Amino acid sequence: QVQLVESGGGLVQAGGSLRLSCAASVSTFSSYAMGWFRQAPGKEREFVAGIGWSGSTYFADSVKGRFTASRDNAKNTAYLQMNSLKPEDTAVYYCAAGTLMAKAERMYDYWGQGTQVTVSS
Repeated sequence: QVQLVESGGGLVQAGGSLRLSCAASVSTFSSYAMGWFRQAPGKEREFVAGIGWSGSTYFADSVKGRFTASRDNAKNTAYLQMNSLKPEDTAVYYCAAGTLMAKAERMYDYWGQGTQVTVSS
């Protein structure tokens, strides 16, 4: 069983930055692909970014150029750096772990509890 714990959310003004962390309680973290998803009030959860075990990344069009994803396998932690934040980025952000990097939620086996990101205008 893999446990994921997100941190780093908070309130930020538009144009600001936040870095989310996702700490995994598994020694084989390096073999997992990590995904970042978000769910805004009244909306379905959506894919934001993914990072494969090799470090390759993929981003939703809505965040491309503003968000970056990285991982530190020695610390069993994945990161989502969010720059130039917009009010529409306001959501609960979740990290997830799976075998392959994918946009589909069903491809991820383990999920964190989520962290709130609020961007004020």
